[in-house]
Amino acid sequence: MALTTAPDPTRRGTGSVRPDANRRGTGRIRHGEGLAGYVFLSPWLIGLMGITALPMLLSLYLSFTDYDILTPLSEVEWVGLANYERMFTGDPSWWHSVRVTLSFALIAVPLKLAAALGVALLLNRAWRGVGLFRGLFYLPSLLGGSVALAIVWVNMFNREGAFNSFLALFGIQGKPWVNDPDWALETLMVLAIWQFGAPMVIFLAGLKQVPTELYEAASVDGAGRFRQFVNVTLPMLSPVIFFNLVLETINGFQGFTAAFVLSNGTGGPVDSTLMYTLNLYITGFTDLEMGYASAMAWVFLIAIAIITVVFFSTGRFWVHYSDGEDR
Repeated sequence: MALTTAPDPTRRGTGSVRPDANRRGTGRIRHGEGLAGYVFLSPWLIGLMGITALPMLLSLYLSFTDYDILTPLSEVEWVGLANYERMFTGDPSWWHSVRVTLSFALIAVPLKLAAALGVALLLNRAWRGVGLFRGLFYLPSLLGGSVALAIVWVNMFNREGAFNSFLALFGIQGKPWVNDPDWALETLMVLAIWQFGAPMVIFLAGLKQVPTELYEAASVDGAGRFRQFVNVTLPMLSPVIFFNLVLETINGFQGFTAAFVLSNGTGGPVDSTLMYTLNLYITGFTDLEMGYASAMAWVFLIAIAIITVVFFSTGRFWVHYSDGEDR
């Protein structure tokens, strides 16, 4: 009886594939997949570098210079921290724009979220025509911060506008709301609150995910509608509330278009609508102090980052997830 031996996989010509050849083949496949991934990502990477990263780095450099747009970059004067020192110690208009922006965000954002949640609760029902109403309430958010919408809003709240005509039906004397320093910013707040459609849709999606068993259990325990809202709806919606709060706060601080249109790019009347971004625009493109405007932009970026970090740091105390873990 003849004895046979298994072929040695390390010898050539035996017909078997060597382990190192397998590794090389697998490595080539992975290299090809990685290269293809970078090829498909290249438009985004080019945009990131050319439109975002490089301009940000240039802006950071200009924030330490006395750049005025008209001077070539090769002749820009380096001033160090002078722009930042001027901002915090020698520019009353900067502090005024900070106060105006904080007032706008602290009032408009909570009211906008409250309106969005209230309407979402009303539309979270299976009754005829609810889809139409959802679309109508969402429609203002589609227009966003458009110039046309801001112009319509200004005409609606001027002395001969539709709002004063409505008040006249009840014998109430109106006023030029957009030209009154005491009410111009509030007019912008009303416009921001009216555009609650986007957070409303997100709240609706969150309400659809709340288990009905929780409401049934609360009802069995004798909880009324208000207690069900406080003890069931709000805790289950806390991740969605957190998401909307972060986004709308950032959007609130970035308000520009309506303030620009209402004041004709001046922040008036009497600087009552001088939002931070509008002040930054005036400094950079009207006063041609681009170096100082770049410093303002970087302080604004750092402030938004700090606010976001505070939200995420405090969110673990009140944001609850359905898996029972707070994050």
